[in-house]
Amino acid sequence: MLQIGKNPSEQLNITMSVRKVSPPKPQNTSKRPTRKPAPRRNVYTEKHIYTFLIIICLLQTAFLGSLLYLLISLNMPDIRSVTRYRPAQATIIYDSKGMIVERMFTENRTVIPLAAMSPFLPKAFVAAEDGRFYEHPGLDFISVFRAAMHNFQDGAKSQGGSTITQQVAKSLLLTPEKTYVRKFKEAILAWRIDKLLSKDEILYIYLNQIYLGEGAHGIEAAAQVYFDKSAASLTLGECALLAGLPQAPSRYSLFDHLDRAVERQKYVLNRMAADGFVTPEEAQKAYDEVIALNPRKQQATDENGYYLELVKKQARDILQGALQTAGARIYTNLDTKMQAQALSAVRRGVRAGLSRKTLAGDKIEAVPQGSLVCIETASSRVRALVGGTSFSKSPFDRASQAKRPAGSTFKPFVFTAALNQGWSSQSSIDDSPLSISGRDGRSWSPKNYSGKYHGQTTLADALAHSLNAATVRLMQQIGYKEVHKIARKVGFTCKLQPDLSLALGAADVSLLELTAAYTPFAGDGSFTEPSFISKIIAADGTILLPEKSRSKQVIASAPVMGQMRTMLRGVVTGGTGSKVADVPGVRGGKTGTSDDNRDAWFVGYDGRYTTGVWVGNDHNQSMGNKESGGTTAAPIWRDFMLAARTE
Repeated sequence: MLQIGKNPSEQLNITMSVRKVSPPKPQNTSKRPTRKPAPRRNVYTEKHIYTFLIIICLLQTAFLGSLLYLLISLNMPDIRSVTRYRPAQATIIYDSKGMIVERMFTENRTVIPLAAMSPFLPKAFVAAEDGRFYEHPGLDFISVFRAAMHNFQDGAKSQGGSTITQQVAKSLLLTPEKTYVRKFKEAILAWRIDKLLSKDEILYIYLNQIYLGEGAHGIEAAAQVYFDKSAASLTLGECALLAGLPQAPSRYSLFDHLDRAVERQKYVLNRMAADGFVTPEEAQKAYDEVIALNPRKQQATDENGYYLELVKKQARDILQGALQTAGARIYTNLDTKMQAQALSAVRRGVRAGLSRKTLAGDKIEAVPQGSLVCIETASSRVRALVGGTSFSKSPFDRASQAKRPAGSTFKPFVFTAALNQGWSSQSSIDDSPLSISGRDGRSWSPKNYSGKYHGQTTLADALAHSLNAATVRLMQQIGYKEVHKIARKVGFTCKLQPDLSLALGAADVSLLELTAAYTPFAGDGSFTEPSFISKIIAADGTILLPEKSRSKQVIASAPVMGQMRTMLRGVVTGGTGSKVADVPGVRGGKTGTSDDNRDAWFVGYDGRYTTGVWVGNDHNQSMGNKESGGTTAAPIWRDFMLAARTE
């Protein structure tokens, strides 16, 4: 018996009764011991356990099957394509000083690494778009919950709570539709992308992919469009302005709604200060920055259009593909200042010709056009090329595409052939009327432009005054084969007549060909094809160089070279090209006028540049009796060269 006192002082009394136990009876060990019966199995319990396990397996299978079916039905894209981020990039064309003159694209984008961005740029976008970017696993559940509550209150899907990673998933892998299915897929993809890529890799893709308005995709294109500078050169204030655009590029347009953009900029700067990316003082200073937007449009203009079309044609051949998606950087030999001066000179010269016709009371049947080519003699780099008075109105390039009779500008090659055969600049030649019978029985009587003849004259005077009769007689004596040989060496690709008409320029040439053909006279006697592109850097960094033509020696004899230079100088000092005599540094040139005053030419050079000018009508009408190489083309050359020398 056990008794527990009511208080601790009470004693514990235990009384125990003991029963005497008899010892066991001895057993017969020889007998086989008996086996205890096995406990009875609970069949009912085991059956329920097996049933339960089967149900669990079935449910698990159904769940996994449903999940697999869901994933298949969602048609989830392969996220491995994100690791191979190769978006379409703009091809950028630069002038000779490294300034952008045109961007070609289907999407205006230039991909750059984070290291090539202003250090403020990633911070500004993270602060504005995804403050917990470096903390969450691709999904920010706090933002999602906040957006869901807002949408529930509004009764619409106005907010998405998307992280930067989700925006990358949507932009690269999904459509922009606003549905809950798309959001679910976006969430799954964002989580997977966050596991696949580092935060910096995600940010790199985002900053190069994001659309920022005005056709700009990515921050490098946006920096050029809005501020005319690289992303690396952006200030804190400019970075904050760009970071405010993704939410609504049109609503916060820097060009159309600058006041709204500035308010959004304030929000971004405050977020950057709150997140510790900048100090409050730095944020305030950035907000007070004077905003200088880019007034220019990055597109081909009347000024550069003709030149750039030739560049694009050559670049397509080199890159062997479409330029709009190549992402290449094309560095040209274009001097944009000289190009602007060339266009102005051509326009003034064409207007001057129209004024002369108006004053003379002549009927204006067609408005003439003009072209100009300027080549740096020593390098054969084309510094300016104008193919008409307006590229936007008429993109046909009269400098490289139009083929017109060269007229008297072809004569220097005839005289060079004569000097090669032993003639000299002071050799005598007859300049009197002549008549030549052709193969068809008809007679041909070449006449001097002035209608006057000079009898016996020197080769120097015959070239200076562009005497037709004397030049034809000269070619009669030297033959046309040597002239053909020289013409091919200086780059003429046209058909060359095997008769005396070639002496007067019966060869259809382009102004580009003709100007380049004069570079041996202006230089060291050698010819190299004119070049427009210095180099191309492909999207992968490979440097591609245009195939350079070999230099050809056209005039090997120093005495011949000296005499030709003296003779061409006589053209501009006292001959048909005397209107350019006052241009400082002018060393020589030649005028040309085709039959019935249809074409007016002048090609000349100084110590650095060889420049050619053509004026005429597109449909080959006569420009009038007063229009010639000396009165129409030479003044344009003079106007351009005087402007170019002031730079």
